[in-house]
Amino acid sequence: MQEKLKAQSFRDLVVWKRAMELTVAVYRLTKDFPREEQYGLTSQIRRSAVSVPSNIAEGQGRFTVGEFKQFLGIARGSNFELQTQLEIARVLNFGNAALIAEAEKLSHEIGKMIYGLAESI
Repeated sequence: MQEKLKAQSFRDLVVWKRAMELTVAVYRLTKDFPREEQYGLTSQIRRSAVSVPSNIAEGQGRFTVGEFKQFLGIARGSNFELQTQLEIARVLNFGNAALIAEAEKLSHEIGKMIYGLAESI
């Protein structure tokens, strides 16, 4: 029988809070991307960023630890996708280099937090 999750709000999770900060940082970064990238890299980066806290929240809302871990895995994958897209933006000289560095730093921190949370539950 699968272990059930204790009732806790996803809003109490530090990793979710940091992932929300990352999402805001990504939106600030991408607002200055080239207009022709609105439906390309800009949209893709934003969707990846939004996916991280969204999947953490959805996983926390599930009934079992196994389900939560599955959604943490999806969040982790979205985070890696975001890291790849930020690297593409850097190579193409899109956006402010300092904002890219800030988003990358947050993303790496969140990646460690997601892994740690998954291992601890």
